[in-house]
Amino acid sequence: MKNLDQTNNEQAVSMPVLDRVVERLCHPSSLDRVWHCPAHGVAMPSLDSLREIMERLRAALFPGYFSTMRVRRESLRYHLSANLDSIYHKLAEQIWRGLCFACDGKKAVSCDACEKQGKETALAFMERLPEIRRLLAGDAQAAYEGDPAASSPGEAIFCYPSMRAMLHHRIGHELYALKVPVIPRIISEMAHSRTGIDIHPGATIGEDFFIDHGTGVVIGETSIIGRNCRLYQGVTLGALSFPKNADGTLTKGIPRHPVLEDNVTVYAGATILGRITVGKGAVIGGNVWITSDVPAGARVSQERPHA
Repeated sequence: MKNLDQTNNEQAVSMPVLDRVVERLCHPSSLDRVWHCPAHGVAMPSLDSLREIMERLRAALFPGYFSTMRVRRESLRYHLSANLDSIYHKLAEQIWRGLCFACDGKKAVSCDACEKQGKETALAFMERLPEIRRLLAGDAQAAYEGDPAASSPGEAIFCYPSMRAMLHHRIGHELYALKVPVIPRIISEMAHSRTGIDIHPGATIGEDFFIDHGTGVVIGETSIIGRNCRLYQGVTLGALSFPKNADGTLTKGIPRHPVLEDNVTVYAGATILGRITVGKGAVIGGNVWITSDVPAGARVSQERPHA
């Protein structure tokens, strides 16, 4: 057991070292590149609150699957109303925080204006929930029809990582379309860390979409995926090159990811890069590398090795 003298000696040795570290970490050359001062003193978006919002939304969109209590149809309206009211108020605050994070004092707008915009945007999002449920129900049906191991659409809703990824994507994409900063990306990364499926919230994905297995799938920001498409694990829909501005910075927001038309299947490990189009009904085999357009109905696979 240490005596008092030993403790005092250790403190005498450590404090000057720690003081020097503090001095270096607070020096502008180190601090300026990572410092964030919230605009108008508004806190950063809360990861815990966003996780709660997502769990509440999951319970609202799939009643009976993820509730802590038994859900009855005769009382569903009461429980759903209370849940949606909570979601709306929590989401409005998080959108407000996201707006302030993006603003960071750069725009000549008041904090009250951002708060009002947060409430209006949250309400606009809430109106999209019936359509989000419709799309997710189609995704669950596609999982059931596309996977012989699935016993029902309900099993896909409750168990499949692709359904969690698509829940987050369908929600994140709507917020992205409403021009909500940072929040959609947080929501997509929650699913990415949980499932290994990385879908940028800007990607446009049509009805009845299914990712089988899913681990390692990457879908870039400007990807467009048509109706009734299916991807397998390890598929990448990525950018081939990154154009730069005159000052050397990357050009943001330009279309740079693939377009998959309706009824396209892409098997495991395939890599499709650039703003190319894979035509309707095409099948892309496993582990191929594609950087040019694929005609409708084509079958693309690896060449067989020569004897």
